[in-house]
Amino acid sequence: MRLPDEQLRAGHIPADLYRQIPPGTDMRQVVIVQQAPRSYTGPIVLTLLVVTGSIAVLLVIAYVTQIIAASIVSVLSATCGVSYTISRTSKRKKAPPALGK
Repeated sequence: MRLPDEQLRAGHIPADLYRQIPPGTDMRQVVIVQQAPRSYTGPIVLTLLVVTGSIAVLLVIAYVTQIIAASIVSVLSATCGVSYTISRTSKRKKAPPALGK
């Protein structure tokens, strides 16, 4: 028995606890209650909820910003004649010359 927990489970009372028991107490009726080990489930779940909530808030902000930008562009194009186009130019490589020609 190396740990105090093992001593308590075996029914032995450590000396520091034995001194705290009032004199004349029947030792067969003494019950020692131990504190439960700490559970890390709550802090882990809380951390995951905070991270998930932060990601959700950022996605909503990005989506709202995209909608606002699109509406501003559509209003400007309808009233002022301003247009906004996205052009994708593809740079295709020419085929290598045939061998032997």
